[in-house]
Amino acid sequence: MPNAPIPWSDAARRGEFERWFAGIAPRHGLAPGTLEPASADASFRRYLRVQARAAEGAERSFIVMDAPPPQEDVRPFVKVAQLAAAAGVHAPSVLECDEARGFLLLSDLGRRSYLDALREAQDTNPAEADRLMRAALDALVCWQAGVPAAALPRHDQALIEAELALFPEWCVRREFGIEWTDVQQAAWKRLVLLLAGSALAQPVVAVHADYMPRNLMVCEPLPGVLDFQDAMAGAISYDLASLLRDAFISWPEEQEIDWAVRYWQAARRAALPVPEDFGEFWRALEWMGLQRHLRVLGIFCRLKHRDGKPHYARDLPRFFGYCTKVALRYRPLAPLLALLEPMSGREVSAGFTF
Repeated sequence: MPNAPIPWSDAARRGEFERWFAGIAPRHGLAPGTLEPASADASFRRYLRVQARAAEGAERSFIVMDAPPPQEDVRPFVKVAQLAAAAGVHAPSVLECDEARGFLLLSDLGRRSYLDALREAQDTNPAEADRLMRAALDALVCWQAGVPAAALPRHDQALIEAELALFPEWCVRREFGIEWTDVQQAAWKRLVLLLAGSALAQPVVAVHADYMPRNLMVCEPLPGVLDFQDAMAGAISYDLASLLRDAFISWPEEQEIDWAVRYWQAARRAALPVPEDFGEFWRALEWMGLQRHLRVLGIFCRLKHRDGKPHYARDLPRFFGYCTKVALRYRPLAPLLALLEPMSGREVSAGFTF
């Protein structure tokens, strides 16, 4: 039976899509009646799945990206998809592209995300969780060794400061209604400089920028890698911090360290520029993770208040916990605790445990 019609908030956008789809469908044997939602993300992009029948009668599926201009630009995705494929990373192939209207036809990497698989395996099948994560670590090394950082925009001082500014704007002020004093603002500025300095002092590689279980797929070969359109040249610890300290699933620290050591060893074998001392690398990773987590606290609050997506705020305690753990561990970061405590309450005062 045909699927339910795809909802469109804008009739003109629907017309653009139908004209584009009618043009490409015959080339790939796409069946319009099989279009269905595949996923949506925190941006204006959404993804549709569509079925096709091959000449021999076998069915296969494809993914359509709907990325409406001017809010979205598909060109970075197309560029990085080509770079990832050349590096040997299992990324979607771009089969059709309408840059002007923001439509792509992509190969389908499956329906099961790492996040779903890891949640299922976390308590009942730790060996499977370890297998999946080791494959993700290997793919990360492949990405960093093969994707040229010089081809990507730089994660520089200005961008880091702009990302961190989301925290006081959307989390502190908008979510919690707190106005910092001059003293608190000065403490925050010093923390921003510390975190930016730590990130910029690290060796530079290609950074996926959202290398987390929601963007990895269980497929063959493991893993399929998605949502790399924001890739940049930045700190070597960035993607590993994203993978190990995720927005939606957490691990005991001894497990984080085990996987971090495995990555560090593989990176050294691949001649990636990780520090010779693992302790130095772990510190850099924790500081990098803190910078990312403060940024995501701001993003999740912005999604709630500006974009009407309140469900992201359910994971704020997880991020306050990550931030608190790191701030408690490193003396230069201790001033962050006083800034967090009025918002995170019990999690900060008790030391968040996962």
